[in-house]
Amino acid sequence: MGVHVFTTMGTTVSLRFAGPTAAASALAGVEDAFDEHDRRFSLYRPDSELSRVARGELALTRSSVELRETYAEAIDWSARTGGAFTPHRPDGVIDLSGTVKARAIAAAAHRLDAAGETDWMLVAGGDILVAGAIGGEPWRAGVVDPDDRGALLTAVELGGRRLALATSGTAERGEHIWRGAGRASAPYSQVSVLAEGIMTADVLATALVAAGPERCQELVDRFDLEVLTVDLDGALTATAGFTQARGLARS
Repeated sequence: MGVHVFTTMGTTVSLRFAGPTAAASALAGVEDAFDEHDRRFSLYRPDSELSRVARGELALTRSSVELRETYAEAIDWSARTGGAFTPHRPDGVIDLSGTVKARAIAAAAHRLDAAGETDWMLVAGGDILVAGAIGGEPWRAGVVDPDDRGALLTAVELGGRRLALATSGTAERGEHIWRGAGRASAPYSQVSVLAEGIMTADVLATALVAAGPERCQELVDRFDLEVLTVDLDGALTATAGFTQARGLARS
């Protein structure tokens, strides 16, 4: 199995191939996809377009088509989740980090497809997207235990209608998910979501951490998800796709 690893967007990205290697152009295309999104949308880069909007130097209405489309997409996800997901910080600053990494992963996947790569796993932080298989078997991905970062809660197969896995929570980055009025008073510490697409998985993992148990079943049914949750006491809940997974811990 070939592996390509690089750092971008404040996280480590790894790309695994079923074969021993991949074309250099495919690897460069993946790195470029992440770099392009980071340069435009990162609020940690003072020269990014979104940082200029945040400082009031550039009006949103005069920003690039890419930025405005990305913002509109995030607003749509906010509406679809009943406000559980939001592209705004509590101070009103537009922060698109909740969708930009998924967009970068999807863009990288498009470049891999265009390069003729058919069997790969792309891992960026807590987000995973796969294509094809490895050695004729489905790709498998682990879900980290938020109470022991060196251990796994379970490992799940990715394939068919479930090509994407995203995990969101407070164990690694602390309390970084905004909880506005009407959100869960006792939110989950970690949520993992299996979905067909990486954007759905990523957005709903974040939304479920914010919304908590009160809205979990509603969102699972609406978006056709498989979900594994960990509450603040460490107790697990899981839909069928996770309860059938290998080695589910603490069940």
